[in-house]
This record gives sequence, structure tokens and C-alpha cells, in this order.
Amino acid sequence: MTLTKETKAKIMEKVKKGAADTGSCEVQIALLTEQINVLSGHLRGHLKDNHGRYGLIKMVSRRKKLLAYLHRIDRQRYLALLESLKLRQ
Repeated sequence: MTLTKETKAKIMEKVKKGAADTGSCEVQIALLTEQINVLSGHLRGHLKDNHGRYGLIKMVSRRKKLLAYLHRIDRQRYLALLESLKLRQ
């Protein structure tokens, strides 16, 4: 249920700020969002996968913290990222 290199590269191309940007908040949030989408789809078919559910909760919590940090630091980047990833506030 991990993301392939090609998928990660495609996601990073959408949100990265520079040529070597792999760890900015935007990139981390975009990668977490994709992992959350994949894992939530898996959990719809495997209702008793409690370990997977625990991992999903951890990922959602981490994304929430990163979004709160980005909101505090730069509101414009935060709003642009929400719009590009189609997330709610």
C-alpha cells in the first residue's frame, strides 16, 4: 500500500516549489493525502484491518498538524494547497 516512485514523482511535480524540493510542507501534505486516499480505499474492502486503520489515523493526524503549521506560517500557500488537493478547511 505504499506509493510507487512514479506516483510520488508525479505528485511532487504538482506542488514542489523548486527543482530539488522534496521535503516542504506542501510536498509532505500532498504525499500524505495520496497515501490516505489509497489506504481509505483499502479499508472500505477490509473492514477488520485494525492495524491499517491505526496507520490511517496516524497519517491523518500528521497531515492535520502540517496543515495547521502551514496555515500559521503562510495563509496564501495554505489556501492554494487546499484548492489544488481539493481538501476542506
